[in-house]
Amino acid sequence: MLKEVTVDRVYLAQGVTDLRKSIDGLVALVKEEFELDLFLRVYLFFVTARDKLKILQWDHNGFWLYYRRLERGNFHWYQIIIRVL
Repeated sequence: MLKEVTVDRVYLAQGVTDLRKSIDGLVALVKEEFELDLFLRVYLFFVTARDKLKILQWDHNGFWLYYRRLERGNFHWYQIIIRVL
């Protein structure tokens, strides 16, 4: 479960994300390709099949990286956003 912090915005990365990336790889993706601020925001990354999800979140002095894989079915982005908020 996500730690309760004040989150300004939640961003959903469109398209395919290589979920082999660790925290540093996802941070670089947000900074260089999306050109977004990393702090007070939550970033969601999916694979094409939407059965795997990574969530990147800043917390005071470091990042949390959450990973979830479904055995059956897939994630629906609107359900994820509601649960994160």
